[in-house]
Amino acid sequence: MRQTDNWGWKARIGQFIVSSEAVPEAEWWAMVPEGISVHAARVKASAPWAQWTADRSAVTLSEDLERGARQFSGMSLQAAVVGHSSSSIVGGAGWDRAVVDALSPLLAPGTTVTTNGLDCQAALTALDVGRPFLVFPAWFAQATLEKGVAYFDEHGFRPSGHMRFDPGPGWRDMPPEDLYPQGMGFDQDVEALYAQVRAACPAEADGVLIVGTGFRCVSILETLEQDLELPVVSANQASLWNCMRLAGVRDRVSGYGRLLRL
Repeated sequence: MRQTDNWGWKARIGQFIVSSEAVPEAEWWAMVPEGISVHAARVKASAPWAQWTADRSAVTLSEDLERGARQFSGMSLQAAVVGHSSSSIVGGAGWDRAVVDALSPLLAPGTTVTTNGLDCQAALTALDVGRPFLVFPAWFAQATLEKGVAYFDEHGFRPSGHMRFDPGPGWRDMPPEDLYPQGMGFDQDVEALYAQVRAACPAEADGVLIVGTGFRCVSILETLEQDLELPVVSANQASLWNCMRLAGVRDRVSGYGRLLRL
């Protein structure tokens, strides 16, 4: 009997992800339907992964991003995503489209490029969410958090509120920028995240967006939606959903939020 080999006979999707993160691939493989394969290129650069030129007319790709794109070019991908929420947020208005323009010529014809920022916007729009409650990881510094709120506001959404995850004893006294290097990326408490989001979500919110591709959360999306009676979107879920659609795949996935059932 033939066993599955995870071959991407429906679509192959490329992810540009943080070099030290395990969460994006793990969450994608948990959600991805049969017939789609996921391939990662790792990036060590600081956010944003492409720097604006002096006149902000274009961006210069980081060395890792450019190298990954050239490697992806021979893999017959249908879609590729810059899977880094922080880059979209710190890059600001216009950055996502500028990166798509810079990366597209490096990839094979037929490969559609997107970013996590574009994916999250598309997901919120598809779910008719205009006043999302934004949930940020504990390792987002205050300046990044503020830019995150501003990013969604300037792209036509009106956040109903926001919170930064409280990582609990042993972590909360560390500066946010020290949490990931000290190992919090591999010590994430999704049950505590569930409880905090459920308690903090304001009544005026019409949806929830959990920001950060390294922020482990897809296992609680369905439960949060049932309890809050609102759509709940996560960064990795949004990118998988959008990449599938860009690749022409319309499979519906159960158990990971209503977005993947659209």
